[in-house]
Amino acid sequence: MRCPFCQHPDNRVLESRSAEASQSVRRRRECLKCGRRFTTYERIEYVPIAIIKRDGDRESFDRSKLLRGIVRACEKTGVGSARLEALVDEIEAEIQQRAVREVPSTEIGELVLQRLQFLSEVAYIRFASVYRQFRGIRDFIDTLNHLQGCLNQGEGTSEAAESSIDVVAGAEAGSEQETPAAFMTHS
Repeated sequence: MRCPFCQHPDNRVLESRSAEASQSVRRRRECLKCGRRFTTYERIEYVPIAIIKRDGDRESFDRSKLLRGIVRACEKTGVGSARLEALVDEIEAEIQQRAVREVPSTEIGELVLQRLQFLSEVAYIRFASVYRQFRGIRDFIDTLNHLQGCLNQGEGTSEAAESSIDVVAGAEAGSEQETPAAFMTHS
């Protein structure tokens, strides 16, 4: 490791600690020639993964791009950045463990949705609406019903969530619930 200041090849490690959710090692070093200190990070070098996009194009897996999409879906939901980083770590680790080095983007989207459905219902719907390219209210209703079914199998849902799904479904079907009073009673 060369000193970034004087380019001298010899230095000593002052401190080592785990960083980035134990995915790397942070080392504080001191140059033996100039005495200046600097920090290095060691991480496992993974074999590159190619993501196969919907249009057939291929691009390298970009952890930061995945994190940006998840952060956008989780805005103002109260989910902490440490939890989002851990979620991306889980997905990246799962992809790296596969023998196949090319992964369809649809599989990554499904991995994100699997984790978001129990983390934040709002983030799940937001992510699904972009990832699945919703075209209308029917897409939202179908996804809400799917989410409700999954949560009923797991932990259950609140009556308020069920009522809001009924209101949206009633509005789509053109039922009597289209009146403002009906929306007020179900919120």
